[in-house]
Amino acid sequence: MNAAARVPRTLVAGLALLAAIALAVIVIPMVSPYDPVAEDVSSMLRPPSAAHPFGTDQLGRDLLTRVAAAGRVDLALMVGVEAAPFVIGTLAGLVAGYRGGWADRAITLLSDALIAFPFYLLVAVVAFVTGTGVKGIFLTFLIMGWIIFARTVKGATASLAGEEWVESARVMGFSDASILLRQMLPNVLSQAVTVLASDMVALLVAIVTLGYLGLGIAPPTPDWGTMIADGQSFLATRWWVSTLPGCAVVLVGVALALIGDGLNDGRRA
Repeated sequence: MNAAARVPRTLVAGLALLAAIALAVIVIPMVSPYDPVAEDVSSMLRPPSAAHPFGTDQLGRDLLTRVAAAGRVDLALMVGVEAAPFVIGTLAGLVAGYRGGWADRAITLLSDALIAFPFYLLVAVVAFVTGTGVKGIFLTFLIMGWIIFARTVKGATASLAGEEWVESARVMGFSDASILLRQMLPNVLSQAVTVLASDMVALLVAIVTLGYLGLGIAPPTPDWGTMIADGQSFLATRWWVSTLPGCAVVLVGVALALIGDGLNDGRRA
């Protein structure tokens, strides 16, 4: 059986769906004749049609263009916000799992203390200090997001630290940094990446929730959470205003969940 045949179908399906979504959010605003932030009071709350496939919102803005433009913002924010916690948490977990002792205790105590702090209370505090928008979101997830990666990598590293090949590397004169980055990291990275795919789902939901609560991306920049909130008062009669941005969030969540399941299945195979 060749390597391609061993790639889990869920991983292929998730990557294909995510690629299709990414292509759509990039291309649609480029080819659309509508400006995602320009208001047109003569076209307010029109249902889906040939001219407006997703209909229009309460300000007459084309929803298809706005959903795609919001996807650019939210997906870019999701990836950008996740990058630093992933790197920090992975490195912290490597050191704590390899060294043990005080490093392990420090990571455990710090992560336990932060987990005990209510997430949305932290969001409110950060928003009060820095204001709403990208800066507050980035800082909040930088404080909290590294924990899951540190704990995952710490456990995996600790299970490898006592292996004979690690001791052999020490005897041969390899430095701790070399052992961690060249020997340990490749062995634990797949677990961290699997967690990354799953954590992105939770991160996207949090970004959308913050937008819904008015603590996320500031208008008029399109954002899925803000769009869902804007349309909730019309939900019974103008369902498309909130439902279609919500469907976009669900599709991304399904794609990331499939990728996470596929990575997990591939790691076990």
